[in-house]
Amino acid sequence: MKLNRINVDVLIIGAGPSGCVASAYLNKKGIKVKVVEKSKFPRFVIGESLLPKCMAHFEEAGLLHVLKDHGFEIKRGARFLRDDIVCNFDFSKKHTPGWDWTWQVPRADFDELLANEIQKQGVDLSFDHEVIDAKFNDEGISITTIKDENEQLYEVKAKYIIDSSGYGRVLPRLLGLDKPSSIPEHSSMFTHLKDINRPAGEEGTLITFDVLDRDTWFWVIPFSNGDTSIGFVGKTELIESYEGDMKNMLKLSKYYHKRFENADFKFAPISIKNYAKSVTQLFGKGYVLTGNSAEFLDPVFSSGVTFATESALKSAKLIVTELTERPVDWQTEYSDYIMKGVNVFATYVKEWYTGNLQTLFFHRPENPEIKKQICAVLAGYVWDETNPFVKKHDRLVKNLAHIIHMNQGQ
Repeated sequence: MKLNRINVDVLIIGAGPSGCVASAYLNKKGIKVKVVEKSKFPRFVIGESLLPKCMAHFEEAGLLHVLKDHGFEIKRGARFLRDDIVCNFDFSKKHTPGWDWTWQVPRADFDELLANEIQKQGVDLSFDHEVIDAKFNDEGISITTIKDENEQLYEVKAKYIIDSSGYGRVLPRLLGLDKPSSIPEHSSMFTHLKDINRPAGEEGTLITFDVLDRDTWFWVIPFSNGDTSIGFVGKTELIESYEGDMKNMLKLSKYYHKRFENADFKFAPISIKNYAKSVTQLFGKGYVLTGNSAEFLDPVFSSGVTFATESALKSAKLIVTELTERPVDWQTEYSDYIMKGVNVFATYVKEWYTGNLQTLFFHRPENPEIKKQICAVLAGYVWDETNPFVKKHDRLVKNLAHIIHMNQGQ
């Protein structure tokens, strides 16, 4: 049976922040786009703490205004606790110029706002449409088979596919691109709760990482609607040992246990095991992977949405370039560029779990210049090689931690 076929320039898989940024930018440039999303919105997804770097992406894609109007909780930094030591990062005191604030967002609301806005801007977006198969010819032209909300199949012919499917990882699965991550294996358990004991003032709004031991930490992300996202990250065997009993696990956090002990969970705690993901390549003839479809590192530095929007905007710009100006060297202009940032954050994640980065965070007295440079990384500015903690990321954290340990041993 011959299937109905739609012809577009770009098919985008997924309507999260990555898909919305890419489609909004391409649509503004007059590129014919089709977005398909497997879920129905609003839908729950993790990744609720943004970084300042991504604000410029929303702005350039023409999406910032609708987000500003909503009233999300403003995030001006991040707090890390360990024992009695507090390490506060203020995004206005960072090495790299740029946005110095962002938001903490319930992603169901955030993603729905973005999806509604791209539709208002004229983007063709279909919910409850699932990609079943994708075939590419030698020129990179793709024929993608999609199942709609009525279980009917149709095809989309496209010059490019941007896979912004996030955890769905559609093209990595279909094309066999998955590979093991080099990030240590950890798992998480999380939920939302009605924050009935939220303190007044800044204390009640701060995103906090409560460090319980080298491998275990607890996140607290307050939202402007009175709810708070909480979650534990630790070795897989530790998370599994609690068997979903988050009420009991909350006792691990001396700082937050009292605040949350009588709060009602909005939904049963969710666990994700061994969440770090990687791929063999970020692009191929006729396709490009963005965000979590490509790499997912670890939630400790909230890098997920920023990588999603950075890679989305970069891929969209390069597609415009290739359609209107010149051939693109996707290895150099996309893959190498994105991996520079991924590798910086990957170093920080790895050195967090070796304990070296935690040594820098909690060493006293603090070094203001080092803190400004690390703060810029935590704000998402991981492509700024004027920052020594970007340019020398693979050795600077380790070397400084070693010096601190040597001095402490004297």
